[in-house]
Amino acid sequence: MSPSPLRTALFVPGSRPERFAKALASGADTVIVDFEDAVEEPLKRQARDNLAAFLAAEPGVRLLVRVNAPEHAEHAADLAFCKAQAGVVGVLLPKVESAAQVAAVAAVGKPVWPIIESARGLLALAEIAGAPGVERLSFGGLDLALDLNLQSGSEGAGRVLDQARYAVLLHSRGAGLAAPLDGVHPAIGDTEGLRASIRLAAGMGFSGALCIHPRQIEVIHQALAPSAEELAWAQRVIDAGSGGAGAYQVDGQMVDAPVLARAQRLLALAKA
Repeated sequence: MSPSPLRTALFVPGSRPERFAKALASGADTVIVDFEDAVEEPLKRQARDNLAAFLAAEPGVRLLVRVNAPEHAEHAADLAFCKAQAGVVGVLLPKVESAAQVAAVAAVGKPVWPIIESARGLLALAEIAGAPGVERLSFGGLDLALDLNLQSGSEGAGRVLDQARYAVLLHSRGAGLAAPLDGVHPAIGDTEGLRASIRLAAGMGFSGALCIHPRQIEVIHQALAPSAEELAWAQRVIDAGSGGAGAYQVDGQMVDAPVLARAQRLLALAKA
């Protein structure tokens, strides 16, 4: 697993084994081999064989797998594969709508990242977030927008999706989970749109995002990186507190435990 904070999780289709090594060398914080949406139905079993061969040839590799949804015919076989492979260190569970579905995945013995992407998933957030084995939540805005019949790109859709993000953040925090990941930005060439969406998600407490192309990684990392001014402020806060005072001032601002924690978080993010 990548150390926290985790900023980028790059999908690579299980049906494209020639891309596995490239994805791992892309600079993403973690890589997710996708057995679900990115793999055509006739190639589902081949995707497992592809990853098994790759992991056998590269025993030191550690990555995650997005399995097929709980209702899919290949779901059970995907879980058996993940359980048997030491190189698979976490499981993304798409279209999750109940704690029982999470429990079936958690039985694999590896951390579970449920993806919240339906109305039923949102309504069951408390039980999903609190289910044993869950490490962090991810947000599936594209599927959720479809499920809720939202008008893509509209102001109204944005408002509804942001409320859903808030719910994901709230339940993540309430259950003591790692900070959630935002969903993919589907327009690979839309650098400015991606940057804006990442800054919005970061402002809402998300640690980063799922991504679908290596080109998106550096954009996300740059969007999440603290500015030079923020880092200078954080260092002044840390330096001023080195004497052990419980509360003190920096730049005319009172520094107490929450402000100090923010400064420490900024400096940690800069080292990520």
